[in-house]
Amino acid sequence: MALLIKYMFFFSTEVTSSKISSDSPLYQRTKKAYELIKNDVFGSLLEIGPGEGYGLNLIKEKCTNIYAIDKANYAVKELTSKFPEATIIKQKVPPLPQIKNESLDFVICFQVIEHIKNDLNFLKEIHKKLKPGGTLFLTTPNIEQSVARNPWHYREYKHKELEKLLNSIFNSVIIKGIKGNEFSNQYYIENKKRVNNILKWDFLRLEKKLPSLLLKIPYEVLNRINRKKLLNNHKDLVHKISSKDYILTDKCDSNTLDFFCIIQK
Repeated sequence: MALLIKYMFFFSTEVTSSKISSDSPLYQRTKKAYELIKNDVFGSLLEIGPGEGYGLNLIKEKCTNIYAIDKANYAVKELTSKFPEATIIKQKVPPLPQIKNESLDFVICFQVIEHIKNDLNFLKEIHKKLKPGGTLFLTTPNIEQSVARNPWHYREYKHKELEKLLNSIFNSVIIKGIKGNEFSNQYYIENKKRVNNILKWDFLRLEKKLPSLLLKIPYEVLNRINRKKLLNNHKDLVHKISSKDYILTDKCDSNTLDFFCIIQK
């Protein structure tokens, strides 16, 4: 059990890795968001939940003061090694006590808010730390694309729900969508087929009923096995998908994979 928990911690399917081949389509999808903002970020920057830091590496060039916050020991260790010029903070959020109010030009929060229990307080804390006119770039999955319950997420959003939440705090909110093209969508079609084949054996609907804590281990094991089988059965597809196979659109619909939000104080 201890080894399994350690494996989950370091290789969780929630931590999209550039180092695990079977994660590549998800890694490329997350990388796309960083590519969309890399020419727009400058000055004082905070990234919340940067993981191994592949995104921070893309956007740091014009930044004069960099903060990175992550709760995982392995992430903090890697970030400290990769970014000696940055202030690396290990903690859960909210709050953000080590960041001065109205000190940040930009906050990056990609695929994080769904993991935060009190999303309203989390956003209020970010609002306090941004300078007037400062920008929060945020992505989060579209619940309409979710195949099964994710026990690591406190919630997932519909477009209107997310829009209402963000507008309750910030002055300007633009929500765009990241979608797949015909090529990358084939991966998600194959994934959906495999997940549905697994769920059909869940006669008692435990996936919906189990407490999140109890669901995490089977979720991690089955998810990792599923990704490896997708890699083995569709190697050409998995290896060929790049960030170019994800597209930013002005409007969101049921085919939107991730909401891409540009939010100003």
